[in-house]
Amino acid sequence: MATDESTATLKEMRDGYAEVVDPKSGVSGGVQDVYGEDTATEDQPVTPWSVSVASGYSLLRDPHHNKGLAFSEKERNSHYLRGLLPPTVISQELQVKKMLHNIRQYQVPLQKYMAMMDLQERNQKLFYKLLIDNVEELLPIVYTPTVGEACQKYGSIYSRPQGVFISLKDKGKVLEVLRNWPEKNIQVIVVTDGERILGLGDLGCHGMGIPVGKLSLYTALGGIRPSACLPVTIDVGTNNEKLLDDEFYIGLRQKRAIGQEYAELLHEFMTAVKQNYGERILIQFEDFANHNAFDLLEKYGTTHLVFNDDIQGTASVVLAGLISAMKFLGGSLADQRFLFLGAGEAGTGIAELIALEISKQGLIVSSRLESLQHFKKPWAHEHEPVKELVDAVNAIKPTILIGTSGQGRTFTKEVVEAMASLNEKPIIFSLSNPTSQSECTAEEAYTWSQGRAIFASGSPFDPFEYGDNVFVPGQANNAYIFPGLGLGLIMSGAIRVHDDMLLAAAEALAGQVTQENFDKGLLYPPFKNIRKISAHIAAEVAAKAYELGLATRLPPPKDLVKYAESCMYSPAYRTYR
Repeated sequence: MATDESTATLKEMRDGYAEVVDPKSGVSGGVQDVYGEDTATEDQPVTPWSVSVASGYSLLRDPHHNKGLAFSEKERNSHYLRGLLPPTVISQELQVKKMLHNIRQYQVPLQKYMAMMDLQERNQKLFYKLLIDNVEELLPIVYTPTVGEACQKYGSIYSRPQGVFISLKDKGKVLEVLRNWPEKNIQVIVVTDGERILGLGDLGCHGMGIPVGKLSLYTALGGIRPSACLPVTIDVGTNNEKLLDDEFYIGLRQKRAIGQEYAELLHEFMTAVKQNYGERILIQFEDFANHNAFDLLEKYGTTHLVFNDDIQGTASVVLAGLISAMKFLGGSLADQRFLFLGAGEAGTGIAELIALEISKQGLIVSSRLESLQHFKKPWAHEHEPVKELVDAVNAIKPTILIGTSGQGRTFTKEVVEAMASLNEKPIIFSLSNPTSQSECTAEEAYTWSQGRAIFASGSPFDPFEYGDNVFVPGQANNAYIFPGLGLGLIMSGAIRVHDDMLLAAAEALAGQVTQENFDKGLLYPPFKNIRKISAHIAAEVAAKAYELGLATRLPPPKDLVKYAESCMYSPAYRTYR
């Protein structure tokens, strides 16, 4: 045995059997004090070093490589796992079955969310296998609506870092902060400043749940490697007094920075991202407040590969639903009259993309023109100001009603009945998230329209039986668009996002809807086929990138759909040597 710390071998240190007599500690025999914790008092610093070897106990604690009870007999022998696991060996399929059974035992959605996040931290491949195989059941758990509650309580449930937090304290050191992240080959970043989380408002640093959730969908639905995804929260403070007074709040305890201070930190971040990861890094802006969202997209859209899901993703998925509706109802978008409740990021983004498709303006009263934010002005129309929505419906006589207000229950019985009196098949999109903020429920839309409404929502609703029909509400979920869009941009090596790519994504999604889907009330294809859908969207987006001269991966693949499918991450376990 070694009698001096300097002569203890690496194997002995790893196995914990090196006997050391340290005159400073007065401790001899047993496990060596490798980390110096026994010899240091609580107020003395110790070095948190470790020897990184993907075997034994460390392998079981590595979420990228851990397989739990699915390690084979051979792997257990070659990787020092004997005795660290029970003797049984099970398949990944049985692990999925067990985890799904366990998650279903929870009655509270937030508990299911926490169980899923815990699994992601323990066994990454099993997490994605479970999510991919049960996407329709688990998507509402890992993303909206449950992620909204998770963000509200993020300080209480936060346990381990899942992304990079950049605060005002890091000004001048953002590049250094990014380099602290262990993964170096990043392809997509989802970033938020937490000011407008879903329809819940300013959640500050607790908004990190959104980038984490979005990127898990980039992997599960779009096939982007987990190691290539980086969630980022820019913490510039919060104006939410409740959070500032919350002892469990994990962010800066100050009012939000604005103006030059805010702009300088964001610019340093955007510059550092490009410097660290290159020209082709995709940056998705998420849940920024209106005044910043449009400014950032305009400022960096010509210099970076940037995309705002609230503006562009929502617009693309809604346009896809409208194209589907027109395909099965007959007529064209140019024949429709649109009324928007809410003219923020989503509403104006939808209007702009519809305008690109049909060269038709939206509906904001131009008598308010001087008081409107700049991004709303192109959609203003000559009309007397109307205070009540039902009066606007009766005056304008829309065929399509789109809600992006973030205000729950604003599509009242009177509003829906007015739409139904004007249209044989009124198209009603209640898009605000989470469910509590939805302008109306699926049940209300179908009941108040006597089962005639063509309905879609932002958050999921259960199938509803009305008369002899069972309606399956369509969910205009951005998750249909952004994973495939991101895959298309990455696999083509695109350097900029063009509006024509968003149109291509919408048309590709609408093309996946069948008559059978529509007969059930669905404007979107079932989520169970989402990877196939994402591959088709990616192919169309990549094709547009090549057509516009924005792609850098040359020559282009002959079959873009097959190439997209081949690029997708697989959560199946690998065999270890």
